[in-house]
This record gives sequence, C-alpha cells and structure tokens, in this order.
Amino acid sequence: MIVLTLISGTVAFLLVVNDAISIPLTSPVILGGIAIYAIAAAVFARLGIFYVGHLESLGMTDSLSLLPNRRALHVDVQRYGARESELAIALIDLDGFKLVNDQYGHNVGDQVIKNCAKMLSDLCGQDARCYRLGGDEFAISMNGSLAGTIVEGISRSFIDLFKRPITVDDRRIVLGASIGISSSKGEDRQNSSELLRRSDVAMYASKRNGKMRCTWYQPEFDRNREAAQKIDSDMRQALANDEFYVLYQPLVCAQTSKIVAVESLLRWARPDGEPIGPDVFIPIAEETGLINPIGLKVLRQACRDALAWPDITLSVNISPAQLRDVEFPIQLGQILEETGFPAERLELEITETCLVLDPILAERTLDVIRGFGVNISLDDFGTGYASIGFLRMFRFEKLKLDRSLVVDAGDDEGSRAMMVSSISVARALNMAVTAEGVETQQQADLVRTAGCDQIQGWLYFKALPPEEITHHLNQQNFQDSNLKLIG
Repeated sequence: MIVLTLISGTVAFLLVVNDAISIPLTSPVILGGIAIYAIAAAVFARLGIFYVGHLESLGMTDSLSLLPNRRALHVDVQRYGARESELAIALIDLDGFKLVNDQYGHNVGDQVIKNCAKMLSDLCGQDARCYRLGGDEFAISMNGSLAGTIVEGISRSFIDLFKRPITVDDRRIVLGASIGISSSKGEDRQNSSELLRRSDVAMYASKRNGKMRCTWYQPEFDRNREAAQKIDSDMRQALANDEFYVLYQPLVCAQTSKIVAVESLLRWARPDGEPIGPDVFIPIAEETGLINPIGLKVLRQACRDALAWPDITLSVNISPAQLRDVEFPIQLGQILEETGFPAERLELEITETCLVLDPILAERTLDVIRGFGVNISLDDFGTGYASIGFLRMFRFEKLKLDRSLVVDAGDDEGSRAMMVSSISVARALNMAVTAEGVETQQQADLVRTAGCDQIQGWLYFKALPPEEITHHLNQQNFQDSNLKLIG
C-alpha cells in the first residue's frame, strides 16, 4: 500500500510492501520502473497505430497485382471532393483472358495479370490512378479539368500495347482489351458506384462492336441494354417454342452458274411479327451464351434438310463461342451420326475472330473436326487480321472473299490488286475461292476473270426456304438431263 508521510515539511510517498518494507516513490528504482512502463506503453501504442494502418492499407490493395483495389477506388473518389471539377473513370476488361487460364493454367494467368498491371501503372504515371477490381478487370480514375481527355488517352495507349503478344516465359500470349469510360462534374456529379456502372455498360458496348476499343458511356446504352435483355428473354422463349428456322442461299459455279453449294442462314419468326435481323439477335446470343444451343439447332436442321440435295455442299456458320466450346466437336459428331449426313459434304464457315484470340486452341479444335471429314472455310476474308502465315497455319479448304473487297475492286485498282493477290495466295495453298455479295453482272464478270471458283450473291439467288432449293435443283437436273439427251 502507499502511505503519506511528512519529512522536513515535504510530502513524500512510501511504498509499503507486505507491511514490512517501505520504499520511497522518489527512489530511483521506482522512477526507473515508471519510465520503462511509460516508454513501453508508448512503443506499443505506436506499433498498434502502425499495424492498424498497415491492415487498412492491405484492405485496399489487390494482393496479386499490388494495385489499389475496388474499395480504394471508392475511397479515392470520396476524397476527390471539388464537385465542380471533372471526375472520369474507365473500366477495362481483358479480352480472351479466360482462355489463358484454361490453356496455360492459373500460374501463367497470374503472371499475365501482373504484366498488365505494370503496363497500366506505367501509362498512368502521376496523372491518374489505376486499380485492379478483380479477375481480369482493371480501372482508371482521375479528377481534374482534363480528366476525361487524359483517361481516354491512357485507355487508347493501353489498347495499343495489345497489338503485340504478352510474353510469359517462352509463351507469346495474344490478348485484347475492351474499355468503357464515363465522367461527370458539377451538379451532375455522380458517385463512384454509378460511374463504374456506366463505364461497365460502355465497356460491353466496346465488346459488341468488335473489342479492342474504348467507348464513352451514352444514356441510350442503358436503353439498348434493356432492349437487349428483352431480346435475350424472348430468344430463350423462342428456342423453347421452336421459333427459329433456317433459309439457304445457293452458291453457283463461276463457270456454269449451276448451284453447287448452299449456305444456311438463321432466321427468327417472332409471334408478334416484328422483324429482328440476325445482325441484331446473334450478337446478343453470343454475349449471353445462347448461341451454343441455337447454333446446334441450326446445324442439326441444316443437315436434315440437305440430305435431300445429293452432291450439294452444305455450309454452316460457326460462331467464336461455339469454336471455344470444348464440347462442340463431340456435339458435331453426334449430329452427323444422328442425321446420317455425309461429313465430306459439310463445310463449317468461321471468321478470323474465331481464331485470333487463341490460335492454338482453335487449331486443336479444327483438327478434331477435320478428323470427321468436315471441311473448314474462312469467311469474310479481307476485313481483318489474316495473313499468309495465318492461312498456312490453319490450312482452310476454302476462302470466302468479303463483299466489301468485291465491291471496292470494281472501282479501285488497289482493291482489285488485293483481290487478285488473295486469290493467287489461295490457289498456292490449294484453297478454293468464293466471292460473296455479288449483286451485278459486272462484279460477277470481275471475280470470274480473277479466278474465283464459286459466286454467291443476290445476282443469282437470295436466301430461300428448303422447298425452293429442292425446286431449283430439280429444275437444274431436268435441264442437265435434256442436254444429255440432245447431246
């Protein structure tokens, strides 16, 4: 216990221990102990503050990329203040990243994320701040009078970096980036959640319009999204109610103008009679994943219809989503077995988009498909990435020249030279060549002279129901029989 005593007019404290030993509190021992206690308390307090701050920092940092995370983005926007200045946010989604994980494993995928984080951080520098929101999503934020312009410039520079493959160990990985941007200021200043939502809507617009681009948010995007959701819901109902059907556009021999093949084209008969073209509903089906069951329905129906047209090649378009589906070759084999359609009469048309994001996976899938005896055609050639090396790698059986190349070749010497050289390359690689979108006799004469094997277009036939295809083929066979009798 502590006892008060009076010594020479001065109050002193005594520490009484076990009622036996009394030690003055002015003793160096006691004062030293108090000092040590005070120092220890101060140290522990400082350590506590440090670790609390450290834990808070960890809570706002992405552990893989070491970039600030989604929570940090919201905190930063709150700190910006100054509602009169412009606040801009870009949302970035990597195109084709899932394929990296599927093909190379998550270790390689993690390294790709780190590389992309470094690329983005270097571009942002001191002007803007970048974040990893999770998965393959990143973001950029900036506050200031030129925030929107600077964020857009950074976004475009980031996309440009993906024109070259990302190197991880000895792998060269091809990726892309789709970016959406939104901004607001003044009385219309939106919070971080709303700006992120708008940027997300704009990012999906970038994906629908071909990827590898950045798009500014526009209010009509929300209306379009609602409309797309309505179409998606209607398509699911249409699939259950068997509202989709197939038309066929004939391809004719360039020399004889006789039908030698047909291309299947998907159409949708809506109960309300409102026409919606495949250019509208197919991209939505690809985005939602409905293209897989719809595509299989088209393939099955086309094989059944074409059984009645012996010696005629059947072409069916395959979407990028279908080609990425590892089960598609198995499903194709099942349809051929189920319908009894000869594999050698089937030709699958694919576009460059199907191949460019993951050429290795595409090559493996196409090898399995060719194992059935099915031919592969490259559609819309002349509009994208394909090169001679690209054509050699995939060994297509046919090249289809895009309509734009055919149309431009009529008036432009450069386009004409490109068309002729494309046909020469195809010939050297043992590929047949079809000209698409031929609508005039002049175009037909041009592609025939250039060396095309087949011609497709409204000059000869539009898309027809199966019974009309049967009628034209019967007429063609009748004429051939008469010619033989005359001969």
